[in-house]
Amino acid sequence: MGLEFGLFNSGCVLHQWAQGKAAPEHQRLMEEVALVQAGDRSGFKYSWVTEHHFLTEYSHLSASEVFLGYLAHATERIHIGSGIFNITPPVNHPARIAERVTMLDHLSEGRFEFGMGRGSSTTEQGGFGIDDPDLTREMFDEVVGEFRAMWRADAYGGHAGTHFAMPERNVLPKPYSSPHPPMWVAAGSPSTFEKAARMGLGVLCFTLGSIEQLKPLIELYKNTIRDADPVGDYVNDNVMVTSQMLCLEDGQRVRDLAPTLAGSYQTSLVFRYLDTFPRPPGVPVWPEVIPERSRGDFEASILAGDTCYGDPEEVTRAVQKFADAGVDQLVFGMLSSAMSGEIAIEAAETFGKHVIPQFDTDPVHRTTRLREAAAAG
Repeated sequence: MGLEFGLFNSGCVLHQWAQGKAAPEHQRLMEEVALVQAGDRSGFKYSWVTEHHFLTEYSHLSASEVFLGYLAHATERIHIGSGIFNITPPVNHPARIAERVTMLDHLSEGRFEFGMGRGSSTTEQGGFGIDDPDLTREMFDEVVGEFRAMWRADAYGGHAGTHFAMPERNVLPKPYSSPHPPMWVAAGSPSTFEKAARMGLGVLCFTLGSIEQLKPLIELYKNTIRDADPVGDYVNDNVMVTSQMLCLEDGQRVRDLAPTLAGSYQTSLVFRYLDTFPRPPGVPVWPEVIPERSRGDFEASILAGDTCYGDPEEVTRAVQKFADAGVDQLVFGMLSSAMSGEIAIEAAETFGKHVIPQFDTDPVHRTTRLREAAAAG
């Protein structure tokens, strides 16, 4: 199976982009929908929809289950994924998560991908009464193994734990996919990559720098998942990496546009809000922001093949590095910037025409093949 491709939707409403627009939130959300539809037409296999709360500018996409339900009707082939559903009980009760997953599985007719996580922002956690971020690890561990039981044909036997409790109930509907949609988890640290592999979960991660930094984590994951004890009914051996992309026929246009997209400001917001992540050296503390990259910076990155920016030939060289590193799925959060919806759609269509056919020649999704292989025994 070759490298597959996807899109990432976050409802990012940067002030640099929103200025002068009458209804920027609404416009951005509808642009996200239009981009997924363009990806569906252009050969992208996945679209991942984030769940964030209270994070001004960074992400206004909070009720992701509603957005995903709309996408299920608005698209035909692309798989739609929760990137992520927050499964900590104070944010989302586990039974409600199980219900959402199977409802989306039905409405998309088997195109839903269940990505989960525990949140990475004290702004969000505190908003739901979680005062100690370390508790979210315990919450995740308590919940993650319960979904399989909730989805089985008989009634769920109930649970009496530290962080959630419920009596015996029949959690409905049951999955449309057999035995259930693919399961993924957001990961950033080496320990989480290893833990995901042990649990048989696909990994959702992003890179702010070179793919070289992720190579050891991918290798750790691939070596560990061979001996997985899955928390679901099958192993989803999959590494997804989220990055950025601007692929246009005219590479000069890319070089003109790139410095205007407020990419460094968006990265500053990452470390403002996702404060449970370690802060890399040189990243200033908010309200100071990372200086925007110059045209020369982008030129050097494009020529080195370190960024998926440029004309199709230049972008292909950069994508090859992800393939060589063992990445299974490469995803682009183009609208997590000041990029216009029109440019993002043009880039998706250009990428789909010139780049995707060089890497992904299988019409069937990797997750579908893994699930069907497990069902076949």
